[in-house]
Amino acid sequence: MRTLNALFARAFEDSENYATAPPSDAYLQRWLGLAHGIALVGASEGEIVGGLVAYELEKFERACREIYIYDLAVDARHRRRGVATALIGELRAHAQRCGAWVIYVQADHGDDPAIALYTKLGAREDVMHFDIAVPAGKS
Repeated sequence: MRTLNALFARAFEDSENYATAPPSDAYLQRWLGLAHGIALVGASEGEIVGGLVAYELEKFERACREIYIYDLAVDARHRRRGVATALIGELRAHAQRCGAWVIYVQADHGDDPAIALYTKLGAREDVMHFDIAVPAGKS
């Protein structure tokens, strides 16, 4: 998980969120035990070269699940070799096993490689994304 976070920090050029406040071992162990958390990695010669983190969402309006890809990245030296497509393929197999009816992911405007990949694999929907701030709570 730490290696995967380091890969995300590099790939997204976002050390602030992925590297400056690493979670404890206990936190990572708890996360790995979550029934709805999914972490997949692609490896080459013992090195993690890609990774995907997703979440299974149980719906309430129907007895079904959806899967949301939260993070997906491939190390720059290993891009354009099918790593991301293989990770999504493995996630599709998981989705089929758990009864999910769809996998969804968002891409940022201007992230042309991601948009091309997701367009190849699925149907595009133009939606808006909003971040709603949560006030700092008392600990």
